[in-house]
This record gives sequence, C-alpha cells and structure tokens, in this order.
Amino acid sequence: MDNMKDNYTKTVLENGLRIVTVPMADSNTTTVMVLVEAGSNYEQKANNGISHFLEHMCFKGTTNRPSSATINYELDAMGSLSNAFTDNEDTGYFAKAHYSKTEKLIDIVSDIFLNSTFPEAEMEREKGVIIEEINMYEDSPSDKVLDVLEELLYSGQAAGRNIAGTRENIRKMTRQDFIDYKRKHYTAGATTVVVCGRINEQKVIEQVEKLFEAMPKGEPATLPEVVENQTKPEVKPFEKDTDQTHLAIGFRAYNRYDEKVPALRVLSAVLGGGMSSRLFQKMREELGICYYTKSIVVPSRNYGSIVLTAGVSSDRLDEAIDGLLSEVRKLKTELVAEEELRKAKDYGIGNLFMRLEPSNVLGEFYGLQELFHDEVIKSPEDYAREIREVTAEEVREVAQEIFVNESMNLATVGPVRDQSELETLFKL
Repeated sequence: MDNMKDNYTKTVLENGLRIVTVPMADSNTTTVMVLVEAGSNYEQKANNGISHFLEHMCFKGTTNRPSSATINYELDAMGSLSNAFTDNEDTGYFAKAHYSKTEKLIDIVSDIFLNSTFPEAEMEREKGVIIEEINMYEDSPSDKVLDVLEELLYSGQAAGRNIAGTRENIRKMTRQDFIDYKRKHYTAGATTVVVCGRINEQKVIEQVEKLFEAMPKGEPATLPEVVENQTKPEVKPFEKDTDQTHLAIGFRAYNRYDEKVPALRVLSAVLGGGMSSRLFQKMREELGICYYTKSIVVPSRNYGSIVLTAGVSSDRLDEAIDGLLSEVRKLKTELVAEEELRKAKDYGIGNLFMRLEPSNVLGEFYGLQELFHDEVIKSPEDYAREIREVTAEEVREVAQEIFVNESMNLATVGPVRDQSELETLFKL
C-alpha cells in the first residue's frame, strides 16, 4: 500500500469545484465518485428524506441518457460496479470499472450528477421502492435500534431524523421539490469529484473541468448546529415483537476535527474491535449472552458519539446492560496493558488498510476529507501514525471524560419494558 502515501492531487476550478485525483499504479480499476454536501442533516422536518430520494432519482434518466435502462446498460457493458449513498452530511455517486474505461466512467457519473431529469412517472414508481426500503430497515431490529438511539441523542433535530425519511414525506414529494433542493445544494462549491485508480491525472482533470465548468458556483448550505444539553442518563425503548432485544448504548463524544478522536478509536478497538475485544470476550465467551456485540465511533462534523451494541435474549437484557457497562467502568480506572493496547492499535490499522484496498473505498476516504473541509487531507499512513502514538493514559483520559452519566443513552428494540425500570438500572 506504499503507493497510497500522500499520493493525491487537489485541483480547484474557478467555480469552486474541487477535484481530487488519487493514482494507484498497481490497480486494475478506476473509480469515479462525485460527493456533495447534501444529506439528512441539511433537511427540515417537512422534507426529511429528500436527499436520499433525490439520490435514487438521479439514476432514472438524464438529458443525454433518457432512462434508467440506458444508464444501466452502459454501466453493465463495462462490467462496472456502480452505486450511490446518502448519509447525514453527504451524498455520493460512483462507478468503478477497468482502468481502460476511465473516460467513459467520468462521462456517465458526471451525467447522472449534473443532468438528471426526474421523470414524473419514474418518481411515482420510486416512491414505492423507497417506502419498501424504509420497511426493510424497520424490520431489522439491529438497524432500527441505531435509529432509535439517534432519535434519543438528537431529539427534535435534523441529526436525530432517519436518512430515508418518513413514508408520509415520501408520498407527498413532487418533481419541483427535487428541482428546488438540487438547485440549492448541488452547487460547485459544495461538490468534490474524486478519481482514484490507474489514471492519467492530467487527462482526468481536463475532462472533469470541461464537464463541470458550467456548474453554478454556490456555497455549501450551512450545517445546523447540534444542541446537546443532556444532564442525566436517558432511555428510549421501542416496542417490537421480536425474540431478542437489541440494545445500543451511546455516549456523546467528539466531532471529526477533535484531536482526541485517535484515542477514542483506540478505546473503541479495545472495547469492541474483533473477537478478542473486551466486549466480545465478556458478552459472548464469558456470559454466552449474545451472538454479536461491537463498538462504533461516529464522528460527524459538529457532534460525535461512541456506540456499543448487542442483541440478546429479552429475559437477559438487564444482565447485558450490566455486562457492557462493567467493561466501560474498567476503562475509566485501569490503564490498558501495553500488549492489549498494541493489539488494539494493530487491529485498527490493519482493518483500515484492508478496507482501503479497493479504489472506490480509497476514493471515498480521500474525497470525504476534502468535502468536509478537513484542514489537511491525511493519507492512510497519517491515520496509522496517529493511532500508533496514542498512549494508555490518553485512552483512560478519554474514558473518564465521555463515560459519565450525563452523556449516556440507551435505546432498545424488542418486547415492551417499563421505561422507569430501565432508567433505574442504567447508570454508571
């Protein structure tokens, strides 16, 4: 992976569009990705879900390719992998194929992003698709519990709303809603184009510039501030007729720019990174209480959290909460031993480099840093160096700072439980 060291070029067009090219000399593929600062955190309650719905609609036809069938045929004819995604703070469109198809990839992805026509008939059909996607996640308790936790953490704010939106919102959206939303958010100043793989950088930059130079300038929309004024442990049970109860414990933590994030990532790896982690050993190997348990760091631009999850037999929920919190308490008082600290770091670094091998994942890695206006675009080696420098004392300091009653939240999905009973149980 040495070819990834500080190996990118950033170009800014006159209209403010940013281009990041990442050459990978040994790769047989190229990924073209367009990222834009538009996601559910930019939405209002009344149009919640429009960022995600718009992402779907961009594949339904363009001024140059009149239907989804035309787009899909061209992509399939290259043997490409293509997709799109919507998150709280960004939307991305990408396609990946053999490097000899780079020019064609840039042409198709840019067309999808710039020239979508939002056909009315397709939009009405796609409403059913989106609603079924919402239903799918509702039927998955391990996914649903994370939504319930976000609602608890950021109640009444955009950050606490579901990315897919509500069924009611989806049903009433119109073609004009898409046109207005795209005009406001899909501007050059809010967009980053990433081309990653075996590429001729100069040719790529020239082609992207030609295709995007007429894109309206615009500035990124203002990301709403997130209000966090929690004073005690909070609990939110969601009743669902399931054999298990899925639980998520979330602690408020740091935004993506905070210098303590590397220590938080190491702490998370100690807790729930892999089968030798503390949570796995405690919950699965010692107590035999769950099939899965993990720890996730969620650093957004102006807020962040660390989340512990598990799915357990409903009659052992109390025991599961106690088991998870017992491991949290230890990190506040005891230094992580040198060997365990080294293992957690190696796990995190190794996992990062394995994930970044495909050109589409590496492109997203560089592209999101640029999109989110990080002060410096870090290479994977930069991230690894930050992780290696974390000390046991820093891990304990982070644990002491974030693992407090005023910061902890519990969401559950499963058979009904008395909320006051859970509140009595849920404290450090």
